[in-house]
Amino acid sequence: MKSCYSENIKVKYSEIDYVKRLKPSAILNYLQDLASYNAESLGFGYSYVTSHNLAWFLLKYHMEFYDYPQNIHNLTVKTEPRGCHKLFAYRDFEISTEEKIFARIASIWAVADIDTRALVPAQKALNNEKMAEFKKREDDLNFSKIQIPSKIDYEKTFEVRYDDIDVNMHANNCNYIIWAFEPLPIEFYNNHKLKTLDMQFKKEIKYGEKVVSQIEKTSPNTTLHLLKNSMTGEDLCLVRAVWD
Repeated sequence: MKSCYSENIKVKYSEIDYVKRLKPSAILNYLQDLASYNAESLGFGYSYVTSHNLAWFLLKYHMEFYDYPQNIHNLTVKTEPRGCHKLFAYRDFEISTEEKIFARIASIWAVADIDTRALVPAQKALNNEKMAEFKKREDDLNFSKIQIPSKIDYEKTFEVRYDDIDVNMHANNCNYIIWAFEPLPIEFYNNHKLKTLDMQFKKEIKYGEKVVSQIEKTSPNTTLHLLKNSMTGEDLCLVRAVWD
């Protein structure tokens, strides 16, 4: 069985914004769904981990957009599990049409014990020959270090709704990018589109809790984002976005 998986996606009207660009949250949903389908078909997906009292957690994304999708009705999204090393599992994605590649994406995941929340060595936990040792390639994308905002230019607070939570009973990761970008002025969206995006997921948040989204604009084309749990003060997610 091949480890790679691809899907042709018809872009829905609900997944585009008012200038017909694909919403970043839609991209995160595509990636999460494909990773889930692929892992399930290879024997280390939701069914396997839950039966062993384990859960997958997304830790990092690095995305490079060669041309941000706009006025696009059909896309192909591909994913490839790259294997494990120590505590972590690696997975790549590509977003394209027949004409060109729009984006390449690298991600890092971990497996955790549901009761203790402790990370478990991925290869040992999965016990699956299709999740081999990770081997680096020359064309691999590099994850960027994300700085915490040193000053706050924009800020907004949100409450986690029932509709925001997923099968693990905490907020789905696509909500994090919605919360991170929402405080930006709409004029900023009029004049910019994503070029690179780095996300580091640090903590989950549950139904009824509140998220504070803070942004520092470090240059005309770079923004740093911090999501915090306003009730505990814990950092939830760091984001660094570079815009065209």
